[in-house]
Amino acid sequence: MTELSSSHRFVSLSPQSTDGHFFRPPLPPGHVLRPRLCERLASGLSGRLILVSAPAGFGKSSLAIEFCERLPPQWQSLWFGLSRRDSDPGRFLERLLAGLQQFFPGLGDDALGLLRLRQRHQPFAFEEWLDGLLDELTLRLKPDSPVLLVLDDYHLAQGAVLDRCLQFFLNHLPAGLLLLVTSRQRPDWHLARLRLSRQLLELQEQDLRLTEEETGELLSRHGATLSEEALADLLQHSEGWVAGLRLWLLAAAEAVVDGEMTRPHGAEGLIREYLLEEVIERQPPEVQAFLYDTACQERFCAELCDAVREAHDSAAILEHLQAHQVFLVPLDEQGRWFRYHHLFSDLLRARPAAALRPAPTSAHLRACRWFSGQGLLDEAIEQALRAGQPDVAANLVQNLSEEQLLAEQNVATLLRWKMDLPDSLLASTPRLIVLYSWALALACQLDAAEELVGQMSRFLPAPSAVQQQSLLAQWQALCGVIARGRGESLSAQRHCTEALAGLPMERYGQRLMCLSTLANLAIVQGDLWRARGLNREALELAQRVGNPLFEALAHYDRARVLQARGEVQRALDEVRQGLERLRGLPHQRLYALRARLTLYEGYLLSLRLQPQLARQRLTAGIAEARACRDVSLLIGQCVLAGLEGREGALAEAFARLAEAERLMHVWDVPPIYYLAMITLAKCELWLRQGQFEVADAWLVRLAEAYNGEQAAAAPEFHPQLPLYIELHQAVLERQQGERSKAERRLRALVQRAQAMGGELLAVIARVQLVLLLRASGQEREARQQLSDALQAALGGALSPFQDLLKAHPDWAREQLLAQPEGSQREALLAELPTAPAVASVEPDMMVGSLSGRELAVLKLIAQGYSNQQISESLFISLHTVKTHARHINGKLGVERRTQAVARAKSLGLLT
Repeated sequence: MTELSSSHRFVSLSPQSTDGHFFRPPLPPGHVLRPRLCERLASGLSGRLILVSAPAGFGKSSLAIEFCERLPPQWQSLWFGLSRRDSDPGRFLERLLAGLQQFFPGLGDDALGLLRLRQRHQPFAFEEWLDGLLDELTLRLKPDSPVLLVLDDYHLAQGAVLDRCLQFFLNHLPAGLLLLVTSRQRPDWHLARLRLSRQLLELQEQDLRLTEEETGELLSRHGATLSEEALADLLQHSEGWVAGLRLWLLAAAEAVVDGEMTRPHGAEGLIREYLLEEVIERQPPEVQAFLYDTACQERFCAELCDAVREAHDSAAILEHLQAHQVFLVPLDEQGRWFRYHHLFSDLLRARPAAALRPAPTSAHLRACRWFSGQGLLDEAIEQALRAGQPDVAANLVQNLSEEQLLAEQNVATLLRWKMDLPDSLLASTPRLIVLYSWALALACQLDAAEELVGQMSRFLPAPSAVQQQSLLAQWQALCGVIARGRGESLSAQRHCTEALAGLPMERYGQRLMCLSTLANLAIVQGDLWRARGLNREALELAQRVGNPLFEALAHYDRARVLQARGEVQRALDEVRQGLERLRGLPHQRLYALRARLTLYEGYLLSLRLQPQLARQRLTAGIAEARACRDVSLLIGQCVLAGLEGREGALAEAFARLAEAERLMHVWDVPPIYYLAMITLAKCELWLRQGQFEVADAWLVRLAEAYNGEQAAAAPEFHPQLPLYIELHQAVLERQQGERSKAERRLRALVQRAQAMGGELLAVIARVQLVLLLRASGQEREARQQLSDALQAALGGALSPFQDLLKAHPDWAREQLLAQPEGSQREALLAELPTAPAVASVEPDMMVGSLSGRELAVLKLIAQGYSNQQISESLFISLHTVKTHARHINGKLGVERRTQAVARAKSLGLLT
């Protein structure tokens, strides 16, 4: 725990004392120290204004007290606790001057007399009075002994005249004086100039929310721990609201069972009373009515509120709520969409039934009509269902195009609607049948999808030949995707090919799904060139229709082919192009495709030996895939398990795979989607554990299933699975000493991979062959195979060499130094666990020249942290991080981060 500085002078002025006794409140009992925020506030000491504005109970005053106690020794602080009486500018200025006189005796004696002679009913030239006082204060202030003036709870005194006074005060603030203001609403000051000149530091609600670690610290102060479920519930509902957590925990004493807290009872009443007294009842009647009328909406804007309330004043009321910080959470940068803080909305919705105006049913129906008119069909459908009108919801579902569903692939929402709609409605029209069949197919509910798509026969023959052809083609497309899911390659290829021949161009979404399926099958069949051609056709179609989601899908499919060909960097660029196409879409919406691209970016980063960045992207992708109910999260879990296995965290890796398998069971996903992938990932872990017998038994079973006479088709997410089974069998044979069998298998695998253009697999097999040849004493061929592998890996694959670098670091360094200079060679040299010191630089001297903080920054740079992440990890400002980075580069004689890491490793500064 950071020791608080108390060596600086301070004076505080409380609203209860007007007799010259000044007092700054102490930190409240159980206060959780917040050094990360104090560090941010400290970065504003060179400016003019530090503004901390947030709703009630977010710890503004406590943070200001903690910051005052942490001030550098040369700083003095004046605490000014405001009350409603201070809204009189004359009284405020009189008290302010009395406080400043504690530091500067005699300051403004004449001005004080003039202020006391004023009459309330007569106008007073406050700005002229301030101008004279500031001139005198400027002569008294010393740069080496600055003063921090704290105005706590400014919202209590805020008014038009006082705002103008303090605006003038800020505009003419002398050097050596800094203003810190805490308030529940942003003062009505013109701050743009201060912001542009970097003289303003501002913290708001999102900055003051308690982090998970700070919440844990708060819990530990109560001497008990929450269960995992209760903690998750507490974090979700409190959203980091300090007062809400304290009120919640105030009722926790009775909820402690065997030393562990369950969800505390009674806290809801305390929070209700606090919010009612501190927030709701302080609002004007029309604002209170607005709060209750709009509480049933998950998100809202002024136009929606007008529609729900049948009124025209919502924009003005929302401006009032924003100005007074009444628990509004903005949802976009434009300031159009909002929601209420969860605890606040829970309270509003719990009001007595008699107070409901309008009734929830009518409110939801009005919202439904408004959303439908805006083209926001998914939200309109939600509102219809919440109003208890499934027939209205079904009619709206029919307006959802297959293209929108196939582009977003967020089937969780559609399946949730399915649960609320009667089965008779689901099969009532061809459109509903097609929509829900696609949703079930994308969710891997193959049996249910097949059963529902069979219902299309009831609508045949169609009224016209054109409709007949369209229905049959849509049926073919669905059958093709379902067959691919079952691993029935020939049937899938036939159905998708026939669907492409019959689908009209306006069904471009289904055409693109067929092209994607056929490209995936081409990879399975080892025809990467055909897959590449299908990818090109899909991208051209997506660009022609101008749909960013389908363009992103085409980039995803192209990246998969490029990765298989060993062009890892190009694949990574392709994935990032896909993500860039999604950047303009609403960020709050969930997209399965964005999850897949994010996961694939993490996988490619792992191939580039950037594990820290890979973990970040994989974790983000898993979260979004889980929310969309997309089975692609399996990729992320398997890749993360592989990373953990290579780092020796085998227990964590097995647990991750078990969790992935459990989730597949919960989602009722057919085993063909996941079982082989998870089993192969386990085999890799068993090989690292030395459990050869277990690995052997399962590899034999996998080989029989996917490489036997009646081989099953590889799963969609691992189209080259049969070849990777062969690879693991070769690794097992090498580790068991069966070198001849391993060598034959590896050489055959290299040839098969190269014949199909699968250079990545060929590189992996060559590196394993190098390890085998070195163990057999075949030094010359080992060098040649490594040289060939390095040449084939110029596309950016680095992870295949990782085992070799660890097993034979000195030999690998020698071989790498014999290769032409380039980014690949430098990156691999930087991964070597040890390196001899460069003759011109003594490592001990270099260690001494780098400070402890610079070494800490350098270690995080080596792990792939961004400057912002380093700032948050080390609790230092972003400017300080950049300064350390410049010093590190200068001392190591390099220009870029990657060069600094490579140089430090070669000097032995990093291991």
